[in-house]
Amino acid sequence: MTHAIQIHQAGGPEVLQWEQVEVGAPGVGQVRLKQTAVGLNYIDVYHRTGLYPLPLPFVPGMEAAGIVESVGGGVSYLKPGDRVAYASAIGAYAEARLIAADRVVKLPEFIDDRTAAAMMLQGMTARYLIRDIYKVGPGDTILIHAAAGGVGLIVCQWAAALGATVIGTVSSDEKAALARANGCHHPIIYTREDFQARLLEITGGEKLAVVYDSVGKDTFMKSLDCLRPRGLMVLFGSSSGPVPPLDLTLLSQKGSLLVTRPTLATFVATKTLLEENSADLFDAVGSGKVKIHVNQSYRLKDTAQAHRDLEARKTTGSTVLTV
Repeated sequence: MTHAIQIHQAGGPEVLQWEQVEVGAPGVGQVRLKQTAVGLNYIDVYHRTGLYPLPLPFVPGMEAAGIVESVGGGVSYLKPGDRVAYASAIGAYAEARLIAADRVVKLPEFIDDRTAAAMMLQGMTARYLIRDIYKVGPGDTILIHAAAGGVGLIVCQWAAALGATVIGTVSSDEKAALARANGCHHPIIYTREDFQARLLEITGGEKLAVVYDSVGKDTFMKSLDCLRPRGLMVLFGSSSGPVPPLDLTLLSQKGSLLVTRPTLATFVATKTLLEENSADLFDAVGSGKVKIHVNQSYRLKDTAQAHRDLEARKTTGSTVLTV
């Protein structure tokens, strides 16, 4: 028998239960993984609370790294002993699991398991944000909220390496220093500054082509006012709560603005897309353009405390749960 975190009812961190589970042998198209490190992401909180409901009971978690223990029928791409990682596949909070073979990618030697578990979901999210949703390049100025978070730190580094000027919001001086050290040219401490007013000071009154927002309710409406006509609002999370219903005529009034609510699953929906996205991420990390900061580590059985700290904004960068 192996152990996993299971959720039997939506609620606070206390619903994360450490239990024995039966994993079994892989079926056709599957592999069995012995997991070594699991990533922690805010979407895990959304699943736990029921904001993004899943059938109960379930094992939460979306990304991990580990070793292939066995393969099912029809799997030729992988073999026992391969080091692999994945993202956007529910069921990661476990010592071992079954997963579709086409949802995992082989890890290059230069990426260790802890780094892989911390980077897959956040790193591939950063990649589609700045390479697919809006192609960031030299001369661009972007705003990224939660710049000292996992996705934020990667976006700051990657966008800066692409030649963009990066403005980011953070909650404290310590997080401002962290963001600045990772490519954020202009950190704004939103707890004591109006981020919209400060942004316009930084840009000399110029509004932006794109804003990246994973905060949601607390930042969305003011973020719209940071966009120039035909600018793009990218809402990819809601850590402060969901955005209230929006009268779409407001977008025309503010300058024919565009709004999108993407999710990583769409951008890695096929094996080909997954491999393209992850290869770009591996290249960015391997070249040194992007460094993955694993700033917190918890034992998998202590996931409830990790969730408490994440929701209390006590974490920076990436967090892993060790198996």
